Amino acid sequence: MDILEKIVKNVSVVIKGKEEKIKIIVAALFSGGHVLLEDVPGVGKTMLARALSKTFSLDFKRVQFTPDLLPSDVTGLYIFDKESGEFVFNKGPIFTNVLLADEINRATPRTQSALLEAMAESQVTVDGVTHKLYDVFFTIATQNPIESEGTFPLPEAQLDRFMVKLSLGYPDEAAEKEMLYSQLFEHPIVELGSVVSKEEFLNHLSNVKNVKVSDDIMRYIVDIVSATRKHKDIMVGSSPRGSIFLLNISRAYAYLHGRDFVLPDDVKYLAPYVLNHRIILSVEARIKKVDKYKVIEEILEEVKVVK
Repeated sequence: MDILEKIVKNVSVVIKGKEEKIKIIVAALFSGGHVLLEDVPGVGKTMLARALSKTFSLDFKRVQFTPDLLPSDVTGLYIFDKESGEFVFNKGPIFTNVLLADEINRATPRTQSALLEAMAESQVTVDGVTHKLYDVFFTIATQNPIESEGTFPLPEAQLDRFMVKLSLGYPDEAAEKEMLYSQLFEHPIVELGSVVSKEEFLNHLSNVKNVKVSDDIMRYIVDIVSATRKHKDIMVGSSPRGSIFLLNISRAYAYLHGRDFVLPDDVKYLAPYVLNHRIILSVEARIKKVDKYKVIEEILEEVKVVK
């Protein structure tokens, strides 16, 4: 059994019928990216994060984002220690391997921005002092697409930090029935074990960097992202970070499928998940309720691999 099959099989003990979405999230993890899940409540977002952490023997922490949450509640703060007579840094929940930022859009922009430095540079700065995060730091943030009252939409700068944005969606009837049977006595997360040690995972991260990318694939990625800046229905196209993330996750996806080279199909399959939150539709397109994914599909049909 290969590495991806082992991981997906283990996580699927908890999350039923979402194998393809799990593969994309695992690819983001293997490429050092972060994931934004936009879903209705109760589809297993928290359990997915916990299952991933257990699968890789990684530490897990969850932060419920609320309007009164302060940046220091996430990053930590300095507390005066009477015994030593000095201020000691008390680490916040961001010092973990897998962080679930639940309902991130319910926190104020100031608190949301506390994640910016951490997600981009794996460090936080508190009172002018920089603190490195752990060797593995993976954020899964969630937001509810339905409720807008009392929320603070993520600014473009923050959205751009997430490698992929996707939705798990409802399970089909067969998967939901299987889920009910699996929880008759206790939740399967309780007994879920690890299939990849932390040391093995770190080795895999190093190996991903050895995946080859041809000049044709590089050109293909650039052409796709460039096309988002010229499409008639798009007012603001993807940033260069979109190109970088599409390259990185394509390498991880190829590696997880047992290859040491990236195929055009890897790029084409992953592009909608990497680019959908990096484009802003024109006013006319929004009035017409044009779907972002349809626009990206059009672009992928038009852009061909240069050979």
